Parts: sequence; C-alpha cells; structure tokens
Amino acid sequence: MKLSEFNYTLAKKLIAKYPADPRDSAAMMVLDRHTGDITDKTFSDITDYFQKGDCLVLNDTKVFPARLFGKKEKTNAKIEVLLLRELKAEDRIWDVIVDPARKVRIGNKIYFDENKLYCEIIDNTTSRGRTVRFNHVGDIYKTIDRIGQMPLPEYIKRDPTELDKDTYQTIFADKIGSVAVPSAGLHFTKPLLKKLEDKGVNIARITLHIGYSVFDPVDVEDLTKHKMHSEYFEINREAVETINKALKAKKQVVAAGSSVARALESSVLTSNAVKINKGWTDKFIYPPYEFKIVSRLITNFHPPKSTLMLLSAAFAGKDELLKAYKRAVKQEQRFYSYGDALFVI
Repeated sequence: MKLSEFNYTLAKKLIAKYPADPRDSAAMMVLDRHTGDITDKTFSDITDYFQKGDCLVLNDTKVFPARLFGKKEKTNAKIEVLLLRELKAEDRIWDVIVDPARKVRIGNKIYFDENKLYCEIIDNTTSRGRTVRFNHVGDIYKTIDRIGQMPLPEYIKRDPTELDKDTYQTIFADKIGSVAVPSAGLHFTKPLLKKLEDKGVNIARITLHIGYSVFDPVDVEDLTKHKMHSEYFEINREAVETINKALKAKKQVVAAGSSVARALESSVLTSNAVKINKGWTDKFIYPPYEFKIVSRLITNFHPPKSTLMLLSAAFAGKDELLKAYKRAVKQEQRFYSYGDALFVI
C-alpha cells in the first residue's frame, strides 16, 4: 500500500483544542471491522462491550511539562527548548528540539528559572535537534515540573495553560517519560474504570514512553521505507500474567491506544502469548499486518497519513477505517489528541 491512500480532508475547526468534560462524555464511534457496521455511542458506553474475563491494557506513562522557555547567554534571545528524552541521567544529557534553531549553536548556553538552571549545547542532531548538558544536580524533573509547560501538539493552536497539566494526562499516569499523551487513555475516568473492574474486567498496565516523533509526518510514499523512532517500553510480569490469562481463555484483549498495541506486538512469543520485556521498540505497524495479541483497539481520529492512522488501518482494514473517518468528518466529530474516540471491535 502507498501513503497517499491514507489521506483525507479535515477542516481546522474539527481539531479539538480542549478535552471533553467529563472525559468519558466524548463521542465514541464503534466500528465492527468484521462487518463494517458503525454505531455512534458515548465513551461511557464502552462498558457494554466488555465481558467478565476480558483484559483492558493501559499505558501508564506520564507526560512531563517538557517545553521550557529560556534566554541565550549574552544576547538574551528568547529560545524555546523542547525536551525529548534523557540520554544519560548521570551526565545530565538530553536530546532536545530548539526554536529558533538558527540562533543556537554548539557551545551556546541557554538559561532558565532566573538563571539558576542552564543547558549547554554539545551537539547538533537534526536541523532543529540538539544534544544538551544541564548544570542541574539532583532530581531535574522537580524543576521541570515547576517551570515547564505541557508539550501540546503544534496542531492545537493555543498556548498551554496550568490546566493542561491535568487534562493532557491520563488519570492512571504513573511513570514519567512521555512528551505526548497516550490519547486513547484520556477518555477514561475513575468511575468508568471502577465499573469495568466491577464487571470482572482485568486491567493490565504497561509502559511505553511516547516521543514527540509521534507527530512527525510520514514522508515516503513506499511505506516499507519509513523508519520509526525508537521508544522505551516495559511490560512486567503482572501485566504479562493478566494478558496471557485472557488470551488462554479466548477473551478479548483491548488495547487503549496505538502505544499499547505497539508494545504488545513487540513482545510476542512464538506461542502468540506476551512475554516479559523492556527495552526500545521501533516497530512500525501498517497494512497489511496480522495482530497477534490485540483483539480490540481504542483509538482517536488521527492526522492523515500519520503512523497512528496507519496502525488503526492495519487493525480495522483500510477501507473500513476510511469509511469511519469520512463519517466522523461529516458528523463534525472532534479530531486528534483532545478529540473523540474510535473503538474498533
């Protein structure tokens, strides 16, 4: 298949700038990938699609306020630094994106927090990418949490607010490491999870730290030539036992988002069970692909020709997914990270 087959037209007004309130009041389109049938529901109705013994898999990664605003030494030029990932904690070295990049060269220092914190540029990685070393000693995340802004995607055309520190975060976020939220998980509320547990649904938590590259467009028509950026993930023993129990009993394994699907499909044994695993995955899932673990997928309506949309198409089927997207556009549903849900069964 070619990239151009996964395009669609979206009016900017349909890109959600704020989440639904309450979270589970978001619209949910249910797509039956076997029959092509589509049903319009509310996300809180998702409990109707679970039975006792099914397994819901969540990504418990936590987004940190990775967007910092500082000043370049000597010139005091305003520089935005987006933290991507910590490379060496003991050496305080990070991968970052800087803006405007033309003003930032190797050897420059950028100061934050009334000059109490600074980073020095030690390498260039891409046109906007830099490797930096911070002067901070101790837990730098505490400082970042105080001075940083949440790294909202560029397509959300507004400035982040303090409120985004809560809303651009799942209610089960636990392990710090992401610069993008697992958006399918945003729809869950504590009462909804409790209702699922009371119904006998087993909930497994895995971790995959989502990088900002999730927003990078695919720029090759031949999908076999696209390379994903690696992301760190962990699947512990407790999660493995919960998931494999459902698989053995032939129950549904429901992935809350593409990050969960990628982690699980990166950890498959020859017996089509999940294994305990941690490390980095650059697995790129696009049609055609046979899923070994995931039997249902909760997702959002994603940007055209994105890796997120391609994974959804691999699961739902290209024609079925495009039909659902066309319907969502016509119904003026809310798109992207803060938008409505698509549940593929």
